[in-house]
Amino acid sequence: MSTFDEFGLDPALTTAVEALGFATATPVQAQTMPPLLAGKDLIGQARTGSGKTAAFGLPLLERVKTGGKMTRALVLAPTRELAIQVTEALRSFAGTLPVRVVPIYGGAPYGPQLQALRNGATIVVGTPGRVIDHIERGTLNLGHVECLVLDEADEMLRMGFLEAVEFVLKSLPEERQIALFSATMPAPIKRVSERFLNDPVTIEVEGSALSTDHIEQYWIRVPQRHKLDALMRILHGDPTGATLIFTRTRRGCADVAEALNNAGVDADAIHGDLNQSARERVLNRLRAKKLSVLVATDVAARGLDVSHLSRVVNLDYPNGAETYVHRIGRTGRAGAKGVAITMVTPGEQRKLHFLERAIKVKIQQMRPPSNTEIVQGQKAKLWQALEEARVNDDLTAARDWFNEVRAESGVQPKDIATAAIYLLAQARGVQLGQAREEQRPPPERQQRFEGRSPVHMDRAQRRNRPATDRVNEVQLFLSIGREGGVRPADIVGALANEAGIPSQEIGRIDILDRRSFVGLPKSVAEHVLDIVPTLVVRGKRMHLSIAENRPPDNRRSSKPKRHGDNRAPKSHHGKRKGRK
Repeated sequence: MSTFDEFGLDPALTTAVEALGFATATPVQAQTMPPLLAGKDLIGQARTGSGKTAAFGLPLLERVKTGGKMTRALVLAPTRELAIQVTEALRSFAGTLPVRVVPIYGGAPYGPQLQALRNGATIVVGTPGRVIDHIERGTLNLGHVECLVLDEADEMLRMGFLEAVEFVLKSLPEERQIALFSATMPAPIKRVSERFLNDPVTIEVEGSALSTDHIEQYWIRVPQRHKLDALMRILHGDPTGATLIFTRTRRGCADVAEALNNAGVDADAIHGDLNQSARERVLNRLRAKKLSVLVATDVAARGLDVSHLSRVVNLDYPNGAETYVHRIGRTGRAGAKGVAITMVTPGEQRKLHFLERAIKVKIQQMRPPSNTEIVQGQKAKLWQALEEARVNDDLTAARDWFNEVRAESGVQPKDIATAAIYLLAQARGVQLGQAREEQRPPPERQQRFEGRSPVHMDRAQRRNRPATDRVNEVQLFLSIGREGGVRPADIVGALANEAGIPSQEIGRIDILDRRSFVGLPKSVAEHVLDIVPTLVVRGKRMHLSIAENRPPDNRRSSKPKRHGDNRAPKSHHGKRKGRK
């Protein structure tokens, strides 16, 4: 166990750290701070919530503690939430040092940021896009930067910021220190480190397996249409602490929060459609423990650091091991235990095996609690609360009043106690009687729907709607066409490999000279934009968007064949071409 006095930090820093209640350094801090203080480049692999902000923040502040108007340090973060969080942490660590920390991020007006930069920013904390904007405007000069920190580099890669990060790295002076932190270390991030870091020290405090072993991990096999019921049972079975629920899309996020509220669960949502002030209001309610359930998309939850999050529920299956690690890393903060539960449809069980192999952890199967188990658990917690009050609280006034009322009314103590328990159970929503188990459909009827996505369920519920209309509800636009050598198989393969979209959900594909349009169900298109805003087709990464207008019918169109359909296309007379 290392104390912060042992690192030789400026007294202002150690005083600020002590005031914040930090007594000893965490493993990531103890191992990364000495090489960083020595000026060495560093690669740190550590999970979210391990204390890495202080691990790089204190050496950073030590290096620029004399302040000045020139920007001497830069921290790149993938999201504005994380940029704000890092800024607040650095300011609290700085204490009385003459160091100005300025955040710059997208989704906020330029005016205040420009003024803050003009006033002098010793340390700039920013998202890649907004940092590049200021560099190109000439309002941010990196010529005097002594140290750069890449925080959550793997998340920046997943969000499509790799080129932006490389642009910033190329803008730095030759003599500078770089620290790269990441929960996982995918190949593109390794290539960046090899290209830009000078003889870095590698600290693997917690690899991918260790990044989740402090969290109890479970999975539930549940058909898509029963997910909300399973979620309600989980929340009612253990209502303590705060729960973070992940969905793939913005619409799904809002719909789940609304359904929970309609069922009597105090829930709110954060997603890309909320402005910054609305997001802050929701997060402040969560931090103040006035909100018990938060529903979020992956991007919106980045930078979320709430110590009392006791459980994460993946309502929608995560897109890869890195996403899974980042999601469940929201719980079990600062060494505390956490619980992660992932809903898995029968069709997703193969993905679960790949996930376990990637993170080197066996995820235990569980089932949602039954009605009887929920009621028994609630009764046990009610009795525990009564016992704790009996042992720990000063009950003198209550006991005196009880004796007074009993003497006046002549009511037996057990009758008063029974009535008091009844009122308390009502106030807490605890059912005291025997629970009735819900009647489920026969197994053979359930199996007809197992493995189907929400889109499949929509199809089953709307049989009168032509399938061709559904899979072509919207058009996804790609800025590549015949001149780029693109083929329908390239587009289908990219959507399948990067977004997990099966070919049967892909509609008409129109390939023009320099652009292409792909028909998709609206919910599927929104899912694609949420998890993979950029797509690699024929070796080129491009941004995706929903086309405002569909391409005219006379444009060249290619529709991917169904698996196993090797028949020749029909002629206008209904006969197969090439056959007599």
